[in-house]
Amino acid sequence: MAAKRRSVVITGIGPVTACGIGVDALMAGLRARRSPVAAPVAAFDSSPFRSHMAAEVSTFDPTAYLDAKQARRLDRFVQFSLVASKLAIADARLDTASLDPGRVAIQMGSAMGGIAYAEIQLRSFIEGRSGHIDPRLATTTFAGAASCHIAIEYGFTGPNTTNAMSCAAGTIAVGEAARLIREGSVDVAIAGGVDAPLAPVCYGAFATMRAMSTRNDDPETACRPFDADRDGFVMGEGACVLVMEEASSARARGAKIYAELRGYGINNDAYHMSAPRPDGSRAAACMRAAIASAGLTPTDVDHVNSHGSSTQLNDGTESKAIRIALGAHADHVPVTGTKPYHGHALGASGAIEIGISALSLKHAWIPPTLNLETPGEDCDLDYVTGAGRDGPLKAVISNSFGFGGINAVVLATAASELG
Repeated sequence: MAAKRRSVVITGIGPVTACGIGVDALMAGLRARRSPVAAPVAAFDSSPFRSHMAAEVSTFDPTAYLDAKQARRLDRFVQFSLVASKLAIADARLDTASLDPGRVAIQMGSAMGGIAYAEIQLRSFIEGRSGHIDPRLATTTFAGAASCHIAIEYGFTGPNTTNAMSCAAGTIAVGEAARLIREGSVDVAIAGGVDAPLAPVCYGAFATMRAMSTRNDDPETACRPFDADRDGFVMGEGACVLVMEEASSARARGAKIYAELRGYGINNDAYHMSAPRPDGSRAAACMRAAIASAGLTPTDVDHVNSHGSSTQLNDGTESKAIRIALGAHADHVPVTGTKPYHGHALGASGAIEIGISALSLKHAWIPPTLNLETPGEDCDLDYVTGAGRDGPLKAVISNSFGFGGINAVVLATAASELG
């Protein structure tokens, strides 16, 4: 007889975003319906480039959460990782000392790791100050520093990885964490995504390839998913970490449950390093896989939190993929894109959007797609705008697509749907 499928629930959310730090601040930022994108970029001089704006976490002070000496030793992306994990664990009211450390997984995603710190150190070397290169460079900038620092902070000795699968990294981390819990390898997972990519060479690469918006004179409206006048994404930074637990254990300790993480799909376009497969077929297959792994059908889905990057190629192709995946039911499914609230934080975006999806399920409210005035000709779905949309939700899918043709999708259901 097959073992009973273990259920996986989200019990803690730790966002560090331009929209807000912590769950309450994030919800308040979403309700305020205002984009935090600003110009010029504060982190460095963006004047050499075509784009001059970003969604920066301008209120972030690591010493509010970390010992000052510890904070000074860490790159910004590791600071984000640790603070997001602390926020998630506090939100979950998780007693870490009571856990079997070998039964706790840490799964993180980061597209760029500590690239900003690496740029600083490279500049020192080029300027002839080789004696000033920080020896901690090797242990600070690799993407795995995100999950390893969390493990050291709490003494968790279970499975530990940080994947670097571009803008789908955070979603993959969450999906793989759920898999570990579901198969019985662990009981708890700390999972999410993080990136701090606001550094001149990294930013400049995206600007030079003309992937980013140049609406510099009106940055708040620059990120406009699915809009006819969209002209590129807006880079952001930040992190979001989720506490995920086996459902019966979470209920036994009286945990607050945001949602059940029920389905996961991952595949590849195998088409191009920076452009999606034009017919949307593989992205659609990924959504279908997530739905099927949840034991549901397309007609069970009642909301899509989209990748919605505000680029010409993504938004039209994603709209097509959603229609293929959901069939005729796509006309009845509200779609939102939340990147105007937090920017495209690369590997962190998927985890942030899963966190927002869980909040949508918990609060029965879909945040609007900011700046969407006139949908593009290739965007023909029910996009949520205005003040958002109220109403109970049962099943939400969250899409993430990345360079290299990576597609990753998770499906979450309302806590009330738990058996």
